[in-house]
Amino acid sequence: MKKTMLSIWAMLLMGMSAFAQIGGIEDSVNDISDTIRTIFPLLLGVIFLVGFLFNAGHFFGENADLKKGITRVLVFVLIAGAVVGIFTYLIGIVV
Repeated sequence: MKKTMLSIWAMLLMGMSAFAQIGGIEDSVNDISDTIRTIFPLLLGVIFLVGFLFNAGHFFGENADLKKGITRVLVFVLIAGAVVGIFTYLIGIVV
């Protein structure tokens, strides 16, 4: 009987410390999530600018190919849009 009570108390005390740790992790995740939400639009803007500059050579110059340039820009925009959609979905789930 004494061993049973001792083991029950030990399990209860271990469970309490586990619940205390979850609260700290949740606060850290919220802080990281807020930081990512503020940085992500700026990062996406820089990625769009770099992608356009890499594809700008198809629009200007001696070997300009308008169809190839538009196709590459559209593919880039679709990929970036998919990344934004996935990111928005994941943030919506977490918070």
